Amino acid sequence: MSETITEQDVETSSHVPAAESSDSGASFNSRYGEILTKVNQTLEQVDWNQAGKAGKALGILLAVIVAQILIKGVLDTINLLPVVPGLLELLGLVVVGTWSWKNLTTSEKRSVVLERLRTLRQEYLG
Repeated sequence: MSETITEQDVETSSHVPAAESSDSGASFNSRYGEILTKVNQTLEQVDWNQAGKAGKALGILLAVIVAQILIKGVLDTINLLPVVPGLLELLGLVVVGTWSWKNLTTSEKRSVVLERLRTLRQEYLG
């Protein structure tokens, strides 16, 4: 039961009348024109000021993401150096110790710090 394709089958399957092919071309051109008209109408309805604001916000978000990737690369590179991470930890301890000594040694200084924290909390959280 093998199926063989003859030349006559090929000719009949590939035969497209000339009138039909020109109608499809005209149909394509008219549909293309309709689509372009609809697209232009839609674009005329867009508020480009709002689109510009959205574009700026998207650009800022993209810039922040790129900056974070670059910062991570720099920090990973610093971490690869053998002495630097330990020195940075020591620097952090020194800064925290100095700040604590300056601001937490007496009860008056502690109350001032607590009052500043309360005002910041009230200001930002309501």
